[in-house]
Amino acid sequence: MTRTTPPRPADIVAVFPRLAPLARTATRLHPRPGSPSPNGSSIGGPLLWPAAEPWPHCDGPHEPDGRPATTPADVRLLRRILASANNRPQGDTLFTPEEQAVVDRIDVGHPWPEEPIAMLPVAQLYVRDVPLLRPPEQADMLQVLWCPFDHPEQYIPKTALFWHSSTAVTDILTAPPEPAVVQHEGYVPEPCLVHPEQVVEYPAPLELDRDLREQVEQWSARHKAGAEPGSAYDQAEAAFYQYELSVAPGWKVGGWAPWTFTDPHPQHCPACNTQMVPLLTIASNEWDDSNHSWIPYEDQAAASHTTYPDPAHPAMVSIAGFNQQIYACPAFPDHPHTELMQ
Repeated sequence: MTRTTPPRPADIVAVFPRLAPLARTATRLHPRPGSPSPNGSSIGGPLLWPAAEPWPHCDGPHEPDGRPATTPADVRLLRRILASANNRPQGDTLFTPEEQAVVDRIDVGHPWPEEPIAMLPVAQLYVRDVPLLRPPEQADMLQVLWCPFDHPEQYIPKTALFWHSSTAVTDILTAPPEPAVVQHEGYVPEPCLVHPEQVVEYPAPLELDRDLREQVEQWSARHKAGAEPGSAYDQAEAAFYQYELSVAPGWKVGGWAPWTFTDPHPQHCPACNTQMVPLLTIASNEWDDSNHSWIPYEDQAAASHTTYPDPAHPAMVSIAGFNQQIYACPAFPDHPHTELMQ
């Protein structure tokens, strides 16, 4: 099923023409649970990985955080138990005695790893599905994997990017290794099909020059709530532009960075110092209470109900409730990438 983002609730460029040259195209990926194949684009699905190419591993460090690790198999089992428990008539307890015994066993956990960790597939994106991608040479697909542990640099999973030519992969690795343990369940993506859709974004307020930002925020407050500039309600509603008109939520390629809890700071290529651009946003949620206008038409009925799994959380990834954004060099796509939490 395709996904269609509703028109923005206001034409911000008509009000502020200075925003027009700042428009960027982003591809919302709209991941939804499914059974992807190696021959298609996916989140958390099987990769079209060459059998002769070593599977990526991470040497760490994997520093214990005081909690036991878990396993990918236990993460998937717990999700099945929760889905079953939440979608049947409720009694006095959520779980059956048999389910509770399994949950208790999973909660005990496992020791943290001391050996290199096999990385997990996060995304496979074909250029035919996401034309915004800028592959090197003859490559036509991007594969993203990560180590499912926080790393000291930014305390987010460490990612690895690979470009491949699908026509050159004739012998596929059908049983790739999995990590023996993971830090927590939010680092095990649920297999999802993607439904790419291009949308237009504008810079987050913090990326605008001060004069334009103040004008946009004052207009935002008046447009949303009729608040007077400088009032307490004005400050609360100034977020209307941030969450409804500028940066799309959810998994996406390209576009702008949200810059929510840190000030903007340019990312420069470690190899050539070119200013980097957002490549992939790995999102904890497709939408939340602050940005309902971005919910696709096709999901609005499901979004109005409380279910498990949550339709706003299809890939079941959690970056502490935020986003992990990968940046790439626009001049040389095979140069090292950078990443940060936003």
